Amino acid sequence: MQVWPGQAYPLGATYDGAGTNFAVFSEAAERIELCLLHEDGSETAVELKESDAFVRHAYLPGVMPGQRYGFRAHGPYEPGRGQRCNSAKLLLDPYAKAVSGAVDWGEAVYGYRFGRPEKRNDMDSAPHMMTSVVVNPYFDWGDDRPPRTDYHRTVLYEAHVKGLTMLHPALPQEVRGTYAALTHPAVIEHLTELGVTALELMPVHQFVNDHRLVDAGLSNYWGYNTIGFFAPHNAYASWGDRGQQVLEFKSAVRALHEAGIEVILDVVYNHTAEGNHLGPTLSFRGLDNASYYRLADDPRYYMDTTGTGNSLLMRSPHVLQLIMDSLRYWVTEMRVDGFRFDLAATLARQFHEVDRLSSFFDLVQQDPVVSQVKLIAEPWDVGEGGYQVGNFPPLWTEWNGKFRDTVRDLWRGEPATLAEFGSRLTGSSDLYQDDGRRPLASVNFVTCHDGFTLHDLVSYNDKHNEANGENNQDGEGYNRSWNCGVEGPTDDPEVLALRERQMRNFIATLMVSQGVPMLSHGDEFARTQHGNNNAYCQDSELSWVHWPDPQDGADALARRMLEFTRAMVRLRREHPVFRRRRFFHGRPAQGTHDDLSDIAWFTPDGEEMRDGDWQVAHARSLTVFLNGGAISEPGPRGEPILDDSFLLMFNAHDQPLDFTAPVDHGRQWQIVVDTARADATAPGPKVQAGDRLSVTGRSLVILQRPA
Repeated sequence: MQVWPGQAYPLGATYDGAGTNFAVFSEAAERIELCLLHEDGSETAVELKESDAFVRHAYLPGVMPGQRYGFRAHGPYEPGRGQRCNSAKLLLDPYAKAVSGAVDWGEAVYGYRFGRPEKRNDMDSAPHMMTSVVVNPYFDWGDDRPPRTDYHRTVLYEAHVKGLTMLHPALPQEVRGTYAALTHPAVIEHLTELGVTALELMPVHQFVNDHRLVDAGLSNYWGYNTIGFFAPHNAYASWGDRGQQVLEFKSAVRALHEAGIEVILDVVYNHTAEGNHLGPTLSFRGLDNASYYRLADDPRYYMDTTGTGNSLLMRSPHVLQLIMDSLRYWVTEMRVDGFRFDLAATLARQFHEVDRLSSFFDLVQQDPVVSQVKLIAEPWDVGEGGYQVGNFPPLWTEWNGKFRDTVRDLWRGEPATLAEFGSRLTGSSDLYQDDGRRPLASVNFVTCHDGFTLHDLVSYNDKHNEANGENNQDGEGYNRSWNCGVEGPTDDPEVLALRERQMRNFIATLMVSQGVPMLSHGDEFARTQHGNNNAYCQDSELSWVHWPDPQDGADALARRMLEFTRAMVRLRREHPVFRRRRFFHGRPAQGTHDDLSDIAWFTPDGEEMRDGDWQVAHARSLTVFLNGGAISEPGPRGEPILDDSFLLMFNAHDQPLDFTAPVDHGRQWQIVVDTARADATAPGPKVQAGDRLSVTGRSLVILQRPA
């Protein structure tokens, strides 16, 4: 076999049409072997003798796409000094563009002997390991263009590749649960009719099913257990894992772009699947443990701010390079449109405390590629000081956990929530205005993958996670949920009607709030997980989306919720007053033709709210006036934006209340939404200024006045 010196950059395996360049970083290893794996189980080892700045490299003519490979690192195995090299372990390439197979769990993939963690394990892991794959980078993108949807027009839809598509009756069995399923016309039609502009995919980086879960007959369904930051997860490919997964993912992106839908990836750069000091040796640990991971004062152990056993070392230049190279790769080669960063507070931990100006954010800010796509932070982790909602840099948007909590509290009847609810409804200026950000920095959501579904939020007071095998000890115990009087399934028509009304209240509130709305997949169908609020390990019908049958009477609720959700997304899309790009002023806007304030707040009696009204503990109702004639931001060509005006009447009390239409803010209004009605978005009666309107307990009425 010919072996040429090759190049130290780019890292990973790079095919150029005639052969492949291999490059891997390790400061700890004394020497590194590239192992080419053959179908009969044998391997050909090639020592990477060339080294530049601790990057070993070689070019192998004739090595083609589909070739499986791995590395063996020869060097110190001294856990007490933070070093865990072990040449008996076949290691994944941290820069692998594709991964073949899965881990066959057993003692061989661990660096120590079971029951004797101080003793090195020299069993060969190759027969039990997933392997890296050389890929062909060439793909016909045709006339693909990124949609580049502005944030104020964005509707996010969080979905799981398998969970969204596994039960869709229109999909061929062989493509269900795969990237190819996302390209099926039935799926794309559903997303476009719903009004979705961006599909936020739960992790599709190559991840590992934990040893513990596999032994229990479960799996890491959610995928927050990454081992390959460049490779699309191979189990979601319908026709092979020797690089086919790359082509299939690119085809999905191309099809979604053609439909005007952006693709945003939920990415997990805060930790890896290698776990704590008792975890397996799969890649980073065996190559250079101390360069990749945050080690404790006793370097045998790991600092963990993620709850997964380890955290990546965010002050290491090699970790930062890995993350930035990965992000650029997914934008430039896979053409995704943005990222949602899991436990993003960990990325800011250069040392111990969360540092808003850490190196990672500096790199993102100046990067000409990554800085131009959507960047969404999950602004917390499990470490000390990890709750950082509102504290990310100006380039970023954030999952607004305070919006979720406050909206849940209002509709379940918690006292003294009006003041904070007013802030969340109008874009959370208390969180985002001081650092130059705008309402669109707030990604608003009521539910997501983590926690109750929308249906279960109004059907359960307590979690019911027994199926996870942890004695119901896992998952969040405080969910701000309310079962509407009965825990779980019921035939009581009053309870069922209240639950449906509450679901409509949540969807409607989400869509009329300033910021960027996010739906969780299946909530538009009132999907249930039967009270399981931590379905991370449930790769089954418990967590998959059930698509309603138009002929099945049992699916009537799902069909009604779908129609209501579509109507609310459409209302938001058609009216810029619900998706302003600047915060409200609370006064008439300069340069507009309207002398009324851009927003006004009223008691149910139609009187303007005073300071004391916001603090009354039992107050759970108010009217909000949104002035479509006082939108201060201009249109794309500098033209003024003129919209209809709206009254939002919120009644979170458990009894009906009479609301009075304000006298001086419009002579006549049309009811366009009433969440208390089964046909909630059918036009209702007209209401004159000063008229009294009875609003059902726990419902929202939206009234419209033409511009």
